[in-house]
Amino acid sequence: MNLERVLEPEVMDTLAEAHDYDCMDHNGVNQTFVTDLLLAGDVGTKVLDLGTGTAQIPVVLCQQDPHCRVMGIDLAAHMLDLARYNIEVEGLTDRIFLQQIDSKDLSMESESFDTVMSNSIIHHIPEPLVALTEAVRVARVGGLLFFRDLMRPATAEQVVTLVQEYAGEENEHQQQMFDDSLRAALSLAEIRHLISSLGFDDAMVQASSDRHWTWIARK
Repeated sequence: MNLERVLEPEVMDTLAEAHDYDCMDHNGVNQTFVTDLLLAGDVGTKVLDLGTGTAQIPVVLCQQDPHCRVMGIDLAAHMLDLARYNIEVEGLTDRIFLQQIDSKDLSMESESFDTVMSNSIIHHIPEPLVALTEAVRVARVGGLLFFRDLMRPATAEQVVTLVQEYAGEENEHQQQMFDDSLRAALSLAEIRHLISSLGFDDAMVQASSDRHWTWIARK
C-alpha cells in the first residue's frame, strides 16, 4: 500500500522552526531552482514568490537576474523576520519586498505578475488547489508559473532513506522537519490531477529529482 499523506502544520511559525529551517543547507536546491526558473524563459520584472520563507530563493534570483523585483509572501512572522535580515545582509531591500499574506487568499489584482513561483509551499497546504487557483489568477496572460515541491515517497522506508541521504548531517529537529514534509507532500499523480483540473496539461508536471516534482507552464 502506498504511503498516505499525513498533514503537517500549515504555518511554520515558531522561532526554533524558522531558525532551523534557515540554517539547513538549501544552497544546492535553491541554486538549482533559480537555474531551472531562468532556463524556463524570461521571468519579467514583477515576480511573486509564494511561501517565501526566509527569502533565500528571491535573494539568489535577484543576484542572477538584475532586472526583476520580487514580492515574497508568507504567513509565518518569524520566517519573515529572518527573511528581512537575509535581504538586508545582501543589500537587496530595494528589490525584494515582503508581506504576511495567505497564499490561499491573495489580496492582489488578477494578472498582476509576470512570474508566480513557489518552492515547497504546496505540501504545507491541506487543500492545495485553492492556492494553485490563486496563483494562476494573479499571473498575467503569458506569464510564467513555476512551482517545485517535495514528492511523497511510496513507502515509509523510502522516507527514512531520503532523510538520511539529504538531512543526515542536520540536527534531530531538522531531520524530523524533513521527514514530516516528505509525508505531507503530494504524490506525482496527485499534483498532476490538480494541475489538470485547472485546465493545464498534466504532463507539464514532471519528477525533477528523486524527491521533487516541478510544474512549469505559461498562462
